[in-house]
Amino acid sequence: MTSKIKIVTDSSVQLTPAEIEQYQITVIPLTIVIDDDVYTDGVDLSRSEFMDKMGRSRALPQTSQPSIGTILDCYDRLTADGSQVISIHMTETISGTVNAARQAAQISRATVTVIDSEFTDRAMAFQVLRAAELAQQGATLMEIVAAVEQVRSKTELYMSVTSLTNMVKGGRLSRVSGMLSSLLNIKVILQLHDSQLEAITKGRGMKTIHNFYRDLVKRMAVAGASIKMIGISHADALELADQVKDQLQAVLPQVPILVAPTSPVIATHTGPGAIAVMFYQA
Repeated sequence: MTSKIKIVTDSSVQLTPAEIEQYQITVIPLTIVIDDDVYTDGVDLSRSEFMDKMGRSRALPQTSQPSIGTILDCYDRLTADGSQVISIHMTETISGTVNAARQAAQISRATVTVIDSEFTDRAMAFQVLRAAELAQQGATLMEIVAAVEQVRSKTELYMSVTSLTNMVKGGRLSRVSGMLSSLLNIKVILQLHDSQLEAITKGRGMKTIHNFYRDLVKRMAVAGASIKMIGISHADALELADQVKDQLQAVLPQVPILVAPTSPVIATHTGPGAIAVMFYQA
């Protein structure tokens, strides 16, 4: 009998509790330090609680990847019954989690395949859900890896940021091509592509953001039925996220759209007011 394949990811992913339960996905949490307090992402700190605490913190919160030992323990536990593991993680542009997973996989005696999703949040969840769906159907390791690569190649992620303050504080701005750190009051549209965060539009008012999403909705409407799933994640910006959702739902009524708060690891860098629109095409 072929060994079962189990799916692992990290807590930067955007999955609903129902999806995690349905597909038996294991989520390894990151650690968050706010001032002098240490939290485990999703365990003793919710996403809404994080936004509140970040707003009152003295310094920019710090997020850290799970230890190699923590990941190894997870792999050993999941493979004790002879199963294999596919471990899908956020882009190493944002975090060293995927590299820690690779090191744990090398140490583990079990068969563990580690994948850099080259994304995060719901864009990473598209790959995780496809892998988990195929694993439940009894697909082979090679079939699942190929399907994940296909989803990744057809995924797009766009993010609007209303303030560059956190990116400057966190040292992320220098990694964003085309940015001028002197213009902290500008609104920016970023695209995560090939693991690189690129500024594709910038302007001084919210009109910049609204115009971009209006044009994106038009482009997605043309793609139509080829779009399989949409995610809209936000950092304390539910009103804007819902506005974009309504626009998308009007032109793509058959496509499921998940609107939810983003993870602390993303919100720390974007600051409040950011939203991201992610989708993939068949």
